[in-house]
Amino acid sequence: MVIIQPTAFCNINCTYCYLPDRSNKHVIAQSTVTKLFTELFSSGWTNPEITVLWHAGEPLAVPVAFYREAFATIERLRPKDGPGAVVVKHSFQTNGMLIDDEWCDLFREWKVGVGVSIDGPRELHDAHRKTRSGAGTFDRTVAGIRCLKAANWPFHALSVLSRASLEMPEEMLAFYISEGIDHVCFNVEESEGDYVSDLFQGAELRQRYETFLRKFWHLARSDGRIRFVREIDHALPRVFRPEGVRARNIQVEPLGMVNVDSHGNISSFSPELLGYKNADYGDFLLGNINTRSLREIYEDTLGSALLRDIQAGTEACRAGCEYFSVCGGGAPVNKLFENGRFDSTSTSFCTLTQMVPTDLILEAYDTLEQNWTADGLSTIAQLAAQPASPPRMP
Repeated sequence: MVIIQPTAFCNINCTYCYLPDRSNKHVIAQSTVTKLFTELFSSGWTNPEITVLWHAGEPLAVPVAFYREAFATIERLRPKDGPGAVVVKHSFQTNGMLIDDEWCDLFREWKVGVGVSIDGPRELHDAHRKTRSGAGTFDRTVAGIRCLKAANWPFHALSVLSRASLEMPEEMLAFYISEGIDHVCFNVEESEGDYVSDLFQGAELRQRYETFLRKFWHLARSDGRIRFVREIDHALPRVFRPEGVRARNIQVEPLGMVNVDSHGNISSFSPELLGYKNADYGDFLLGNINTRSLREIYEDTLGSALLRDIQAGTEACRAGCEYFSVCGGGAPVNKLFENGRFDSTSTSFCTLTQMVPTDLILEAYDTLEQNWTADGLSTIAQLAAQPASPPRMP
């Protein structure tokens, strides 16, 4: 996966935002895009299909014309034939406020995946997702969603769950249905960077989140109009996977995830590390694509204290956590922010994103086991192992 921050700038000021440089309007140069993808495609390290996620800051604050040029450059450089051929899929995560017909034309032309950040009904959304003057952003975000709907362009909703919304699974479901949203993803308000979530201070969070997700999933499944719940549908193929196939975790692989800021600086592992500084690891940057080759950056990563400690944390998880087979070692950034160390193990984040969905899936499977024949259970496991209909971003 390639995650590009075309600009750190964001046009709004969410209360839980962890980005440290969101007033900086610098935009990545087209020459940097060209150098990045020249290096990527010539490396031989790319998968047959890669996702390029334009993210962090507000990517739609950069004009449509920029992306038309960047996409055309990437397409020109992309290997198209033979065993090294690569398919590139572009995706945006946006607050939705700037979406209009011109953006929808770009999405359609390049088959772009779109995720819109909206936290639910007005009172939940406007409590945290505010303009720089402190006003709510709900109306403009919904207008962007309705523009996508009018253009018949698919998207998913990404909602940050707060203390209030964890108590409102029915209201959240009703909101999505009222706006024709059928692909849903959840993030729980978490502690990252300078932002400290009060949710993560309470021992009851796991139970509250489990209650919310169980209720929402069961209601959505009964209703039938929500086609995808990321927390469940991404976990299913990790729980029910073919024997001998491991669950991959690109957040613990060197350059498994390539994160690039608007100046061409590269980080890996968790994308949230891009832009932060730390007394032990400096700025987490592995190099700059404008001045160093991708191979040089990779070789430096292999010898870094950053990788050493992330691998130590992964091995500690392998040795001590019964969920390792579905998780693969957790998110390094959350280990650092919650535990203060990469070479640590469980976090509240992994409890919510890995343990709770796994437990709910196994709970549902146990219920089915009481009512289905062995042949029926085998069929369910085979279906669950199939790739789920993906959200419109990774």
